[in-house]
Amino acid sequence: MCGFIGEISLDKLNPQKLIKCNELIECRGPDSLVQKNFSAERIQYGLIFNRLAIIDLNNNADQPMESANSSSVIMFNGEIYNHRKLRKELEQKGVKFNTDHSDTEVLLNGLDYFGLDFIEKIKGQFSIAYMQTSSQKVYLIRDRVGQKPLFYSLNSSELIFGSNLKSLVNYKDEFEINNSSIEEYMETGVVSSPNTIFKNINKVEPGQIVEINLSLTPFRLIKTNYWKPENFIDDKIFNEEEFFHLFTEAVSIRLEADVPVANFLSGGIDSTAIAKNLHDSSKTINTFSIAITDSKYDESKWSNEVAKRYGTQHKQVNINSDVQNSEILNSINSLDEPYSDPSVVPSFILCSAISDNYKVALSGDGGDELLGGYKRVSNAFKKKNSLNHLFSKLHNFQPTLFGTGANLSSYDKSYEVSYTGYLFDSKLMKYLNLTSSKHEFIEDLRSREFPQYKNLMLAEYNLFLSEMMMLKVDRTSMANSLEVRSPFVDHTLIEYVFSRDHSYYNPENPKQILKSYLSKDFDSSFTSRSKQGFIFDLEGWVYSNMALISQTLDEGSIINNMRSNFLNYFSYNKTRINANRIWRAFVLEYYLSNIKIQSLQ
Repeated sequence: MCGFIGEISLDKLNPQKLIKCNELIECRGPDSLVQKNFSAERIQYGLIFNRLAIIDLNNNADQPMESANSSSVIMFNGEIYNHRKLRKELEQKGVKFNTDHSDTEVLLNGLDYFGLDFIEKIKGQFSIAYMQTSSQKVYLIRDRVGQKPLFYSLNSSELIFGSNLKSLVNYKDEFEINNSSIEEYMETGVVSSPNTIFKNINKVEPGQIVEINLSLTPFRLIKTNYWKPENFIDDKIFNEEEFFHLFTEAVSIRLEADVPVANFLSGGIDSTAIAKNLHDSSKTINTFSIAITDSKYDESKWSNEVAKRYGTQHKQVNINSDVQNSEILNSINSLDEPYSDPSVVPSFILCSAISDNYKVALSGDGGDELLGGYKRVSNAFKKKNSLNHLFSKLHNFQPTLFGTGANLSSYDKSYEVSYTGYLFDSKLMKYLNLTSSKHEFIEDLRSREFPQYKNLMLAEYNLFLSEMMMLKVDRTSMANSLEVRSPFVDHTLIEYVFSRDHSYYNPENPKQILKSYLSKDFDSSFTSRSKQGFIFDLEGWVYSNMALISQTLDEGSIINNMRSNFLNYFSYNKTRINANRIWRAFVLEYYLSNIKIQSLQ
């Protein structure tokens, strides 16, 4: 797991500036740094790679890695879990290898031999910059569900790309805010692919290949999607035994490493299922959990029970209710792009603790999206009567100050309206006089000719998992030089669930299949308790730090220009919803105020 930045240009490179911008990426790969500057034909290449050594720790597995005949170069952030199997396949075809067991060399040789079709063979998480210097083409490739980030900026004669948005912003002499991205962020808390919060800097989308032809002037760009979950939708019979066979394989393959592997353990259903799977396979389990002093948010009772049941080597990380401002700001700084989920704070703190002794950790992320675990899905799936529908109309009359109205709109007969209320704060948009995209999202859901449940799954994957959850997991972990692997986002497991009927799903008892899996080891008080997010006392922090928040908003250029009384308005009714809205505004303004590297200002 690593990070990289590159410049490809018809003009003279600026290696020192590239090195300075790379400082923001070094946390992703602190074990080694390699810079490579070269020219091929009329093109100048400047590449920097930061390595977090996990597979094949030898220096000859470092990157950038060049092919034997010097016709191609690769920089790759991620892991290819099935690299040993793919290596054997390539060796049987006569392909020679110089490293002992580098997954990077497997990827490079596989792309050289099979072409881009090789991407469909690999199991892993990745962002790839594959440069065919002989044909003057560059391919930017991102994994299927967006676990690893990849940004790029292209003009007629220059391509800048890398793992970190701030690095690309700093490399450019000027940057301009994308107003439509500001609107999306204020409504959903994130800026989704292919956009970023800046004009002329884009994200490679999950499951996408971006081809840049350097032989043409200006440089030409073509986008191709090689994987979409909707391509696998079918109604085959769901088989529990097949599902757990794939799940076991997804867990096992993610143990591929030359360093020890740890485990996140929240005490929830998903992380517990992974711990059970490892235990039943007689694996050593090193678990880490959070304990919060405020009992309202603390789940340590459950994680301790899991650790005891499976005999894990367990460590508990304590978080006080009054989280220190330094931890809050470090968490926000880790994000690289504005994202308003406050669970980044405990996630960052836990990743920091794990990284003291480990480079790799397994997590339960993706389980809720895979198996319909969220309340917004079960509520949308439930049948509504006329009285429920009438009750939902009260949403239109609820004042913005008293919430988003999601609980009211969840009673709407339309499952699309019921579902989207939890993801889009259209009342906040109205207050700010901004255009809401909620209706557009609803119409997109309605336009699909898939069953209701599959439509909800697609929404979970195309927006929430890929654009929100994977961002949080990657940034909070890699800021601490920790690689996180998530078995529930294994693409073979996802394809299986999308291609089956949803007989496994019960909206009255979400994730029943995993609860049954755990039922021999835990009683109903464990498996049937209400779901609790990975959270901390956000409202306590927000309402006790109004001076810091007020100063940040006053010095910023976005929120107060929309509504000058924003902070006073939302602090009048001190609820968690309003604390979230204030937090969202604070994160945006704090992010923008810290976007530039000091020496490059």
